[in-house]
Amino acid sequence: MALPAPAGVEEVYRRCRDLGMRLSRQRRMVLDLLWAEKSHLSARDIFEKLNDQGRNIGHTSVYQNLEALQSAGVIECLDRANGRLYGYRADPHSHLTCTESGEIIDLDVLLPDALLRQIEQHTGFAIESYTLHLCGRRRRS
Repeated sequence: MALPAPAGVEEVYRRCRDLGMRLSRQRRMVLDLLWAEKSHLSARDIFEKLNDQGRNIGHTSVYQNLEALQSAGVIECLDRANGRLYGYRADPHSHLTCTESGEIIDLDVLLPDALLRQIEQHTGFAIESYTLHLCGRRRRS
């Protein structure tokens, strides 16, 4: 079974409209940046990148839009010891964090059915969805 591809930015605009969210200029700027970067960024990173691009947006507007988008399930928010990071995906997916650089890579991992059944038998839970958080470092050649 293949995992679905992450949504494109136009699909996300449509999802926002379906949720009754207003697609203001600032909200589109935040979404466009997240989908263009395809990484995990702090609110400050987003603010600085947009302003470096000449897109005039305030701190408060960035924070308010990120909070609204995250609350609506349109984007992801990862709570880390050094603050929140926002990502362009809200679909179920896993992460690999580099223990040296802190880089976070999105992964689409499909666990074998036998392993899921084993976990269900061990825990007594029926697994409906899952995400993994893996940590490691790049291999040296």
